[in-house]
Formats: sequence, C-alpha cells, structure tokens
Amino acid sequence: MAQKPTIPKGTRDFSPIEMAKRNYIFNTIREVYALHGFKQIETPAMETLQTLMGKYGEEGDKLLFKILNSGNYLSKVSQEELQNPDTLHLAARICEKGLRYDLTVPFARYVVMHREELQLPFKRYQIQPVWRADRPQKGRYREFYQCDADIVGSDSLLNEVELLQIIDNVFQRFGIRVKILINNRKILTGIAETIGAAEKITDITVAIDKFDKIGIDNVNLELKEKGLTDSQIEKLQPIITLQGSNEEKLNVLSEVLSVSKTGLKGIEETCYILNALNGLEMGNEVSLDLTLARGLNYYTGAIFEVKALDTPMGSITGGGRYDNLTGIFGMPGLSGVGISFGADRIYDVLNALDLYPKETASQTQLLFINFGDKEAMHMLPIVAKARQAGISAEIYPDAVKMKKQMSYANANNIPFVVLAGENEISQGKATLKDMVTGEQLLLTPDELIEKVKNTK
Repeated sequence: MAQKPTIPKGTRDFSPIEMAKRNYIFNTIREVYALHGFKQIETPAMETLQTLMGKYGEEGDKLLFKILNSGNYLSKVSQEELQNPDTLHLAARICEKGLRYDLTVPFARYVVMHREELQLPFKRYQIQPVWRADRPQKGRYREFYQCDADIVGSDSLLNEVELLQIIDNVFQRFGIRVKILINNRKILTGIAETIGAAEKITDITVAIDKFDKIGIDNVNLELKEKGLTDSQIEKLQPIITLQGSNEEKLNVLSEVLSVSKTGLKGIEETCYILNALNGLEMGNEVSLDLTLARGLNYYTGAIFEVKALDTPMGSITGGGRYDNLTGIFGMPGLSGVGISFGADRIYDVLNALDLYPKETASQTQLLFINFGDKEAMHMLPIVAKARQAGISAEIYPDAVKMKKQMSYANANNIPFVVLAGENEISQGKATLKDMVTGEQLLLTPDELIEKVKNTK
C-alpha cells in the first residue's frame, strides 16, 4: 500500500478560497505601499550562509534552515568531524546555503550588490515567503510570508512616521483593531547603562522581549541566569513595568536616564515620532512599551510591534531602524528603517474575526450552463464579451445534468448563472439567473453584462 502523503510540520496547503483570501491581504498591503511610493523587488529563496549567519543573534542562527551541498557533501568531512557533537561546525562543513530567515538581511545584501543602480533614498517593498526552524504552534509556522517595506539612505525620522501611517492604514482597511507598540533601542541601551549592565544589553533585550509570554518572574530568572546581579535586576523592575500615558512614561524616563546620553537620544527620537503622529488622524492607538525589544540584533533606533486587540495572536507586524545593516556587507553608514507584515498571522486574525469581504470567497461571477455543442457555441461569444468587460466568467465544460452544473455554481459561490436553450438562441439572448434571489431575466448579451457589472 502506498504511503499516505504528508507535508512538513509548520507548513500548510491553501485551497482556492484560502488563496483568494491571501491575495486580498497581499493586494491590500501592496496598494498601501504603492500609495507611499514604494517599489517592488524579489530576492532568491536561498542565500549563502555567509550572508545569513550572525545577523539574527545566537537564537536566530539556530532557527536557520540549512541546505546540504549538492553531490557527495560528506566527501571532504573526516570521521572525526562526523563524530564531533558540535553540530554547528558540521553544518558549516556540509552546508553553504540556507533558506532566508527574513527579508531584511537579503535586502541589505541586495542594496550592497546593486548600489550603483539605486537612487537614494530607496523605498522598496517585498512580498515573499521566509523559513524558520521554529517549534510549530498556533499562529507560528515554519514557512510563512512577510510583506516588507524599507527605506534606506535616509536618517530622517519622517520615515518612521510614514511607516507607522502605513501600518495604521493597512489595519484600518482590514477592519482589524490593533495596538501599535513603539520603543527605541537607544532607550534600552540607556537603561542597561543606568543599571550598570551596559555589556549585558543583548541579554537584557532578549529576556525582556519575552515579558508578555513568560511574565516578569521568568524574565528576572533569565536575567539572573545571564549574569545580572540582584541589584541590577531590582533597578530594572520599575522601568520595564512603567505605566501611564506616553507623555508620562517619557517624563519618568527623562529623569531615570538623565546620565545616559544614548538613552536621552532615544527619548528625543521617540518624542519626535509620537508628536508627529499626534497631528495625524491615526485610527489605532500608538503606545510606548518599554518591554518591546525585538530580539534581532540589527535594530539601533525606533522599534515597532503590532498586536490585534480582539483575538490572541501575538505580533502581527514588526520593524524598526537599523543604522548600519549594510556595514556587514562592506558598505558602512547606510541607514535604513523598515516594517514587516506577518501575512499568515493576519490571515488567521481575519478568519477568526470573520472580516473578509464577502466577494473574496468568489472569484467567478458568471457560470454559463452547458446544454450541448449548439448551446455552447451560442454562449462562447457572450463569455468572451463578459471577460472583455472585466467580468470573471467560465462555461461548464461538459454537457451534464443541469443539477450538477448548478451544484458547481453553489459550491463555488458563483452569484449568477446564464442559460440558453432553443428559445434564447432564436432570439439572440440568454437567461440570467441570480443564484441568491432566484430572479431570472431574459436579456441580450449587452444587457446581461451591464446587469452583472451594476451588481458588483
């Protein structure tokens, strides 16, 4: 007996209806990006490990899917190396490529390789899948799409303001109520300096970024395991649990971080962004969250994260400022800022809240019923004319029982069917049936097309 086929854990198949929903997400995001002047690019699914490794922190490196070298990949590996428990060393010997972990590092590589062709500032968007060897769970997949927008070649904080407007616009279009969280890595650096643990900045950010998932006690335990003293952890508590309005939080931080030049710079940048947003009609709340750290090491300034308010899903959008990401590829000093929409999580949120437009479920608007060759030949020019008018239409390919053809229309949520027998053919017309109301009209091809277009 043939083995039943499966797919890898953390991946999914998508049906035509599901793809229609996903394309609604991609098209909505794409439209908003285009409104802001972003241009689309694509990069390969796989990158060299030299490009990927060391860009996401120690934990991120462990989640990279590595690709075995072609041919006899063990030919240059000794028995001693094979028996070595250091799997990272072995992987480095037998793997030269990996699946991309995100779209930001490949974009940085793209900018460096194509620098002479680009006009700065360069605004790009990219909608492609990424892969992470993470433990699959609700809302977390090993293969998922990201919808990125980045601006490189400009230090202006107006870029951060624009990206936050894009986030707000996209979720208003989706009808999803969200909370947009903002922080600044300079503030986090200032906090680390203030408590006397500047050298532990990475450990601190990785730990407090888990605040929502594991709680304050487990965060403190992790900080202690990373070598922070009880005194340092105690000083950290009132800062990361700080409550109040954005203005109140910033006022307290200004006093707490008064001895940290870096921390004060982060406060200044955050104030600028929040003040600019106050003058705009934002549909969603923007809140300063001092536990927001985002574990990726390349962020250097503002950082963002978005969470849905009406269903538990974790982060559905994130991003931030990176001042020298291209420096790792030999082009120092090129600043950038970007965001990434998690399309798969947004898909789940829209499903959970039933927010998809009704027309998303159906792509075909007209089904032409097939009674036989003569009737089909009468229908074909009308089908072609409907398509030329921008109406999605199809003719049932086989002259089977009408009940089966009607069942096909119902199963695919097709709102109209067209029928033509001897009477219709003799008059050069066709009968249009509304599958929702049951109404039937005898119409000329032009009248039929106009009727369907007016009910879109």
